[in-house]
Amino acid sequence: MTSLRTSSELEGEMVEPYFRRLVLRSVAHIIRLYSSSLITECEVFLNMLVKATFLDLPLWHRILVLEILRGFCVEARTLRILFQNFDMNPKNTNVVESMVKALARVVSSIQFQETSEESLAAVAGMFSSKAKGIEWILDNDASSAAVLVASEAHAITLAIEGLLGVVFTVATLTDEAVDVGELESPRYEHHPSSDYYTGKTSHICISMVDSLWLTILDAFSLILSRSQGEAILLEILKGYQAFTQACGVLHAVEPLNSFLASLCKFTIVLPTDTERRSFSSLVQSPMSKRSEIQVDQKDAIVLTPKNVQALRTLFNVAHRLHNVLGPSWVLVLETLAALDRAIHSPHAITQEVATAVPKLTREPSRQYADFSILSSLNSQLFESSALMHVSAVKSLLSALHMLSHQSMTETSGSVSSASSKQIGSISFSVDRMISILVNNLHRVEPLWDQVVGHFLELAEHSNQNLRNMALDALDQSICAVLGSEQFGDATLDVESKSIELKSVECAVLSSLRALYFSAQKSDVRVGSLKILLHVLERCGEKLYYSWPGILEMLSLLRSVADASEKDVVTLGFQSLRVIMSDGLPTLPEDCLHVCIDVTGAYSAQKTDLNISLTAIGLLWTLTDFVAKGLHHGSLMEKESGLNTDDTTPQQTIGEGVEDSNKPDYEARIQVVNHEKLLFLVFSLIQKLVDDERPEVRNSAVRTFFQILGSHGNKLSKRMWEDCLWNYIFPMLDGASHKAATSSKDEWQGKEIGTRGGKAVHMLVHHSRNTAQKQWDETFVLVLGGIARLFRSYFPLLESLPNFWSGWESLLAFVKNSIFNGSKEVSLAAINCLQTAVVSHCVKGNLQLRYLNSVMDVYELVFQKSSSYTGDTASKVKQEILHGLGELYVQSLKMFDDKMYMQLLGIIDLAIKQAIISSETFETEFGHVPPVLRHVLEILPSLGPPEHLSSMWLILLREFLHYLPRVDSPLPNEEGEIEQSTTGHRASSVVSEHKADYSPDKTIPATRITSNMFAEKLIPALVELLLRAPAVEKYILFPEVIQNLRRCMMTRRDNPDGSLWKVAAEGFNRLLVEDVKICSVGGDTDLKTSKTARIRIWKEIGDVYEIFLVGYCGRALSSNSLPPAALKANETLEMALVDGLGDIILKSSVDAPREVLERLVSTLDRCASRTCSLPIETVELMPAHCSRFSLKCLQKLFSLSSFGSETENWHTTRAEVSRISIITLMERCEFILSRLLIDENNLDNRPIPTARLEEITFALQELDRLTIHPEAASVLPLQPYLKTILREDNHDARAHLLVLFPSLCEIVLSRETRVRELVQVLLRAVATELGLEKVSLSS
Repeated sequence: MTSLRTSSELEGEMVEPYFRRLVLRSVAHIIRLYSSSLITECEVFLNMLVKATFLDLPLWHRILVLEILRGFCVEARTLRILFQNFDMNPKNTNVVESMVKALARVVSSIQFQETSEESLAAVAGMFSSKAKGIEWILDNDASSAAVLVASEAHAITLAIEGLLGVVFTVATLTDEAVDVGELESPRYEHHPSSDYYTGKTSHICISMVDSLWLTILDAFSLILSRSQGEAILLEILKGYQAFTQACGVLHAVEPLNSFLASLCKFTIVLPTDTERRSFSSLVQSPMSKRSEIQVDQKDAIVLTPKNVQALRTLFNVAHRLHNVLGPSWVLVLETLAALDRAIHSPHAITQEVATAVPKLTREPSRQYADFSILSSLNSQLFESSALMHVSAVKSLLSALHMLSHQSMTETSGSVSSASSKQIGSISFSVDRMISILVNNLHRVEPLWDQVVGHFLELAEHSNQNLRNMALDALDQSICAVLGSEQFGDATLDVESKSIELKSVECAVLSSLRALYFSAQKSDVRVGSLKILLHVLERCGEKLYYSWPGILEMLSLLRSVADASEKDVVTLGFQSLRVIMSDGLPTLPEDCLHVCIDVTGAYSAQKTDLNISLTAIGLLWTLTDFVAKGLHHGSLMEKESGLNTDDTTPQQTIGEGVEDSNKPDYEARIQVVNHEKLLFLVFSLIQKLVDDERPEVRNSAVRTFFQILGSHGNKLSKRMWEDCLWNYIFPMLDGASHKAATSSKDEWQGKEIGTRGGKAVHMLVHHSRNTAQKQWDETFVLVLGGIARLFRSYFPLLESLPNFWSGWESLLAFVKNSIFNGSKEVSLAAINCLQTAVVSHCVKGNLQLRYLNSVMDVYELVFQKSSSYTGDTASKVKQEILHGLGELYVQSLKMFDDKMYMQLLGIIDLAIKQAIISSETFETEFGHVPPVLRHVLEILPSLGPPEHLSSMWLILLREFLHYLPRVDSPLPNEEGEIEQSTTGHRASSVVSEHKADYSPDKTIPATRITSNMFAEKLIPALVELLLRAPAVEKYILFPEVIQNLRRCMMTRRDNPDGSLWKVAAEGFNRLLVEDVKICSVGGDTDLKTSKTARIRIWKEIGDVYEIFLVGYCGRALSSNSLPPAALKANETLEMALVDGLGDIILKSSVDAPREVLERLVSTLDRCASRTCSLPIETVELMPAHCSRFSLKCLQKLFSLSSFGSETENWHTTRAEVSRISIITLMERCEFILSRLLIDENNLDNRPIPTARLEEITFALQELDRLTIHPEAASVLPLQPYLKTILREDNHDARAHLLVLFPSLCEIVLSRETRVRELVQVLLRAVATELGLEKVSLSS
């Protein structure tokens, strides 16, 4: 029954004998049921069945045997029993192994068949039908060849199913071992020990794998390589997955690696030359243009469905065994790297695509869906690393490192032409490392060194692309770690944060430092600094307690500042800016000094000027932050009453401090630390002030004084002392020394190109083209900074001990700067003093000695006039004069007699020096010299205060001295000589005062030869005199009048000049304003002697008489002035007459009668110009002369008239009216009589217009004139007429009776207008006498 040879077959029998099938089935049942008890028999049966697979038996026979063997393989229990009884028993043969080999032999036989392709297709069809649940049936009309092929395919199918059954049996048994606890699940971390496989099931599994894996692998790989059917491929790949997973659980490394290697071989297949040609013909359609589709055949990658399914299987295996793959990861990663290149390749397609698609950005198709799925699986694999054990993640990282390192080794041989494959593998490894790191941020510490270590290794590679790749990866990694939620979790307390994150931060930041200092390439150093910058910008606020890491960063930046590469310096400084702008609040105090040092290093670097300037600005930002901790100082001093000048925290608080004082102690220590930091900044700035670059030192100076100006109120007195003696005065001394000793050679600007073979340099302004001028600018900034400090903190500084000695040092610097420095330095020095004194004297908190010291410096400048000349000296003197005016205005109450005389002495020196040094200035430039102009500007503000009223005399007499004088005695109109002793007396008084206070004995007495200064001086003197107290004003009045008269008399010699006009205007304004004041009772209570008042009025009368009679209304010689100037002169003359006639003589003044008579006589003499001249001369007289004469005549009429009862008729007015009416009557009689004489002399010739206008005006005014009874009482009329007129109240026109005879004489004048006016007057006389015409009938 066991003999299965065909020799017992019936002759001619071509079909399967029924009894043979029964026998084989019986054998199979015996083996299944009794293999454990009938071991020998079953062994014989099994060996015979195995032999039947390769004996020359009918095909149907072999198929029956294969069915039985497949049945044994797919039944896990049966196969386990067989393997346990036979293969694991040394006494028996390896039956199961023989069965598997027999099945594999059947499978491998397909490659030797002539119909292998048809058979493979049939096998694929059988698997496909089975997958669909359809029984595969051969067509009835099939040929014998088809039947043969189908039978062969059936046999192969049975063998494949048997092998798959073995694989799934191994997988099932392995799962059972895991379930019973003999094996650990791959989901848990487990390291196999020596007793790991002691379990029965597990032992069977490992033995079965060791004996069967190679045979199964050969068969599976053959089918995968030859078959294209989807169903069979899926089954085979399931077998791969099941067996691989079992090997992984069993930790069977060799089988696992072998299956993985075989599986990976079917994932990505680079096409052969033949395949490339076919691919080329595939992607190029007949209608396509060659220019539109260009496919690089070398890089073409085609993914078949087999490849796609194999890749999916590989992903499944990797996901399932990620914790146990270990070194096997290398095989997986090589495949995934190739897949990554394929996905990102522009020429990768799938086999279903019928036309070329060069890029993945074309329309979606199935290939894109496949690529998308594979790419997603690829990413998910590494994202799932968060679920792996730490050791598994390390193994994965090691595999990535190995893959990258292998490509690096290959790349290093050809630096310039690294293949895309090698670069792609490295890029894949780096990207996946980053992905693993990002997905394991919760446990990044054990992984960090392994990841970053590879990046640092890659950064040292000779290939530029790889270095850039490493730097980008390191950047992403660091930012990902520091930007993770664990660094920003506010729920963690301080201690837990410090414990959990300190080591991570240290490791992260130290890697940057290691990268920078170990880098041999400059681009790596630049890249490391870029990383640092990105980290600070994105995660700077999350760096909490890893202060050693921060210190490492700052140390790194300090070394960067000394680098020569500009890019390195720039990037390092950008990082520092981020720290200073955003990171200061999170930095501990023990790191602030490092920040200051680093910022100072960047300020002093010579590579980039802009960085130095910006770094200095960062010092200011840092001091703003530091100064916030200084406010405790003042509070502590106030609360404890401690003197910070004498006591330090170490002296006041010892080791035995009570608990209640600990907060105060900590606060005091904090203040001391902040003071040290502030002085550290000052020390850095002090070094920068000596920098050779003017922009840097100037910025440092500005920053220093801005810091003190902003935070000076937070500094203690002790700190201010340190600032003054250790920083401010040394800075001033250094700048002064450099400004004095620097080179005066001109600089050439920076070369910016060439022209015509010659270098072209940038232009440098002439004010900055030497080293000395540049240092002058720095010196000016220092002085300006000191001035700002004095403006804000002078009272505080003044209270410091030994400040006076510092002030004296400053005075010495100022003096030296004025006499030896440039114009800018001199002006800045003056401004420094001026600011200190003016800002605080108005508040009353300035000691007098500071004011005196400033005055002494100003006086010294003018005393050294002989050695101090030039444009700079002129500017300095102008500035001093301006400052004196401001100083005096702000400190009026502090001045005494001596100081005021010193002030006048300085101004006197200034005027004299200006006169000596600029005698021709007015002639050349046509205006007042600048120094004298400044004197005129401050003069209105020099009025003495109330407690120095006696100084008014000295002030005005001093300036009267500078008005022009006439060497010879002044002649009056009649040629008499008038001696003026008042002016000499005033000059002697001033000289006497100046002799006491003016130290300058060398300047000779000088007088201004030009009148321009006097023209500007007179209005100011008049204004001052009007502001002077009454007593002093009237003492000075005669002297002022005399000096004005002298100036007005210059019209004789210089009628075209302006001096006489200014003097006349001032004289008129002075009298008009003074009379107005007296009229309202402003000075009526003054105890001015009568003699003094008479003297004043006599002087006034002299001026009016001399000037009006002698110089006004006359045809003076002139250099043909323009009409506008002539009109202005006439207007001025009329204004003088108006002032005299309308204001002075009509006001209530205390002028004596003789003066009033003299003034009225002056008007009469001026009014007689027209009528007193011969008829021939009148015709030649200019028109303005006759108008002036008529103006004076009109004033006589005005003074004689009485308008109404409401007019203010006071005693002076009555007296003037009585005087003027008599004068007027005499003048009118002369005018009337002169008319008859002229008519007789002229015969038939017309009377001159001027004479006719005069007589007409006189007659008209006589008609309008009404007089006061008091004036009528003095008229030369008969007493009875006066009585009658007074009783009848007709005395208002009594003047017409006086002129009645004269009127009667000219009634026959040949001038019609005259006759008409005379008739009107005669009727008025008749009316006054009551002789109106009456009707006879009445």
